[in-house]
Amino acid sequence: MSEPGGLQGGTLPVLEKPTQEDGPGPAAPADHRFWSARRVPAGVVAALLLVVAAAFLYDVAAVRAHRSAMAWRSGLARQLAERPLDDIWVLVGAGVAAALGLWLILLAVTPGLRDVLPMRRIHPDVRAGLDRDAAALVLRDRAMEVAGVQSVKVRAGRRKADVRALSHFRDLDDVHADLDAVLTDAIRGLGLVRPLALSVHVRRPAKKG
Repeated sequence: MSEPGGLQGGTLPVLEKPTQEDGPGPAAPADHRFWSARRVPAGVVAALLLVVAAAFLYDVAAVRAHRSAMAWRSGLARQLAERPLDDIWVLVGAGVAAALGLWLILLAVTPGLRDVLPMRRIHPDVRAGLDRDAAALVLRDRAMEVAGVQSVKVRAGRRKADVRALSHFRDLDDVHADLDAVLTDAIRGLGLVRPLALSVHVRRPAKKG
């Protein structure tokens, strides 16, 4: 990156390198995004399935041991047998189950980790990613070096960097042109797979009083 000192507050690039046990593996595409482990959703679903399966298994084992079925399972079976398909609670339950299923499918087919921008591979066995906040911090530091810039706010998205600067002297067009040049070079120096599109807005500070 063009400003190594711009990464502050513990925000660092993300690096992934396969272990020797994993082997080098096939080379990933150049624009391969980082995939989230989805540990929290997976853990919640696993815990719910475990509780439900354990409850049904215990009840079935109790019935096999010539004991009465638990009241909740008998009531559930009776409700499912008696309620029509157009009953409001049946429709609500089906809608909730469908929504949860679609949510799980969405989690399975999307990579997640939207805050990590993939960087170009220099070594085939190492994948690197830059946090969007870190990218914004680097661009902000570079923008503050431009003469006439009083303050800058930078928002780095997945595809675009939005820069809003206040200039207290110099012509606004000149400041805008300098920011374009400096930030274009800074974005190139970030080494991203997809360089961020640049949007620069420059204005005067609001008059006091």
